[in-house]
Amino acid sequence: MTYCCTSFPTEVTAGLSFKAAVAVSVYPAPAWTATLHMRGPSQIDLTAAPDGTGHLFSADAAATADWAPGTYWWAIRATNGTDVAEIETGNLLVVADLAAVSAPYDGRSDNEKALASIDAVLARRATIDQSRYVINNRELWRTPIPELIKLRAFYAAAVAREKRKASGTRRWGRPVRVEFS
Repeated sequence: MTYCCTSFPTEVTAGLSFKAAVAVSVYPAPAWTATLHMRGPSQIDLTAAPDGTGHLFSADAAATADWAPGTYWWAIRATNGTDVAEIETGNLLVVADLAAVSAPYDGRSDNEKALASIDAVLARRATIDQSRYVINNRELWRTPIPELIKLRAFYAAAVAREKRKASGTRRWGRPVRVEFS
């Protein structure tokens, strides 16, 4: 059951300050203490500071610099010393701190990488006319071009969805409001 009215983020950048306010009228601070448990590439636990009757989770930039990038599942629990209640759950993405990355970095999503790979295969295949050949009892079969085109369409749609989601654009464009009287 969700009791929470939160401003909890869906994405956090490691190396930057983190703040999330949670207002829970059923479990008000300071009578209740809220704890955030995040599990994913690493284990992160934060105890909220009272913020009026709400709870404020925070971590400074030095603390978040140690957060490993990846998807985390989180749960907010409240306790009054005797009772424990789970307030809300969800997931968030911790993205790498680009200022701290020293090795080569590819920030593309898996879908973008797959689309680029398919495009590269199609570009190379444009100059190859055989789809199969045999040398010394070894065979090489190439994926038929119509199948590559289907895969390309699938990944192109997935990349488009990711870009729409990142930009906040709706699939069908802007909403048009209509009133009937």
